[in-house]
Amino acid sequence: MSPASHSELLGAVWTDGTAQFRVWAPDARAVDVVFEGGDCKSFTLTREHGGYFAGATRTSARLYKYRVDDTGPWPDPCSRFQPHGVHGPSLLVDPNAFQWRDANWRGAGIERQIIYELHVGTFTPEGTFDAAATKLEYLGDLGVTAVEIMPVAECPGRWNWGYDGVQLYAPYHMYGDHEALKRFVDRAHVRGLAVILDVVYNHLGPDGNYLGHYSPYYFSKRHRTDWGEPFNLDGEHNTGAREFLIGNACYWIAEFHLDGLRLDATQSIFDASKTHLLAELTQRARTVAQPRRILFIAENEPQCSEHLLPVDAGGLGMDAMWNDDFHHSARVALTGSRDGYFHDYHGRAQEFLSCVRRGFLYQGQWYGWQKKSRGSPLHDREAAACVIFLQNHDQVGNTASGVRIHSNAAPARYRALVTLMLLAPQTPMLFMGQEFGASTTFTFFADHAEKLSRQVHAGRREFLSQFGAYADPHLQASIPDPRAERTFLDSKLDWSECGRNVSILNLHRELLRLRSSDPVISRQQVAAIDGATLSEHSLALRWFDAEHGDRLLIVNLDQELNGGSIAEPLLAPPSGREWRASWNSESPAYGGLGGFEPVADHGRGAWRIQAQCAVLLIARCPDD
Repeated sequence: MSPASHSELLGAVWTDGTAQFRVWAPDARAVDVVFEGGDCKSFTLTREHGGYFAGATRTSARLYKYRVDDTGPWPDPCSRFQPHGVHGPSLLVDPNAFQWRDANWRGAGIERQIIYELHVGTFTPEGTFDAAATKLEYLGDLGVTAVEIMPVAECPGRWNWGYDGVQLYAPYHMYGDHEALKRFVDRAHVRGLAVILDVVYNHLGPDGNYLGHYSPYYFSKRHRTDWGEPFNLDGEHNTGAREFLIGNACYWIAEFHLDGLRLDATQSIFDASKTHLLAELTQRARTVAQPRRILFIAENEPQCSEHLLPVDAGGLGMDAMWNDDFHHSARVALTGSRDGYFHDYHGRAQEFLSCVRRGFLYQGQWYGWQKKSRGSPLHDREAAACVIFLQNHDQVGNTASGVRIHSNAAPARYRALVTLMLLAPQTPMLFMGQEFGASTTFTFFADHAEKLSRQVHAGRREFLSQFGAYADPHLQASIPDPRAERTFLDSKLDWSECGRNVSILNLHRELLRLRSSDPVISRQQVAAIDGATLSEHSLALRWFDAEHGDRLLIVNLDQELNGGSIAEPLLAPPSGREWRASWNSESPAYGGLGGFEPVADHGRGAWRIQAQCAVLLIARCPDD
């Protein structure tokens, strides 16, 4: 798509010395481009239909801002790159200059994905896209199929989680030059990995947000979020704000060849219009992507499963949603704590079994923590539509010190739950470093100016005080300052731990290999799976397959079960076959104490189920 033919251009592009501009400022009398350097100091744009100002000129200058009437100049709201940060000039970029090598890449769907979430700034010591790209081969060898990058929109300061982005079209300049993200995506595609970008369409950050200088209609007057003003998607003169966000999604897909978007906190994207913004966004982005497949993943705390319905069925056209319920149950099972928003979970086998068979645990029933009903029925959505995890940036960062769950959980119990997560039919997601048992923390960090930073630190303490333990005054005083360099540096992965923590890395590698290669488990067909609880903290999952043999996964999170006989028909082997253990989470290769066969007499006798262990059995003929 060449800039000359792009009548819906947002921002500016530069090709062969000619710069094209288009900006939305519906109430402005005049908009001028103000250049830094070059042979042209300023250039007046022409008013067009819909409140846009546009124009083209030849120039040798590459840096510019906009002057709106007599105010400014301000950075471009749709800047493609901010080489000097949020307050500096925007850079004219040639979107067609990059030489892609992924012509044969056909995109990605949600099926059979293994997602790996990472933060570019802390994934490597260098904290750049180019450095992160050197780890793509490692991720592919691990078994990952899709890399999910935390938000990269230009934000203030030297470090940030990314959710304070203010220039949504500009990759954060601290991560590399204006083509660094393209190099990363291109290299990922050559390696066979998809790339998903986390985007924030519910608000902008508080520092460097210049949209209000262009129009008061960018933001809603009727809705509010916990983080800032939401976009005006259903109020008066909302067209520019809607196009700003839809255009951003299409921009990432078209110009950066991204394979999809993860949409942050969709419950705070308020839109009472006949067609919800996200329904229009998913449709238009898919059109732009053709013939490639792309995918959309929603984070939606209320778990409104209508997100997953096709647009023509009244849904939003999402492919998947994060399943917090699985994490919350796992957290309680691993720590025993039901503090804060873990209030409505017990970590029992029934909860994990329900997650595997039915997706979300809350699908419209009463939710005590919020004192209201939560969720809606998933109906017949495929298992892959639920993304499950034991860690992610929020759940690690929402501890007082950013400690990872494997650091304070019983190792054997943790290995058993890792097994369940990676073999369940849902789509699993790992958080960077989880696979090698990273000891480094991941704490909230944001480098704002001093006054704002104090407010952010205070807000962080207030947020964490919803947990009774974290409300303790002594602990409140120890919550790291988001602006402190040490907070950021302590969140960087220590890659030498890969060599020191081989056993936990082997666990993840072997499970991901098993998940992808096993002809029964890899199908993700929940209709072919049944399950039962064997005790309050143990369960059995059975995959039925006459051709390749049934699979039986026993997960026990508590003490040994030595019942001999167990009155559960799912434990009966198929006629003419017997159970044989093929994998055990307590293998010494994974740091365990050694495993034993859970059923005697060649898989047809008495049962003895090991404590805090997961074991996979395959139904085989006696002579095999």
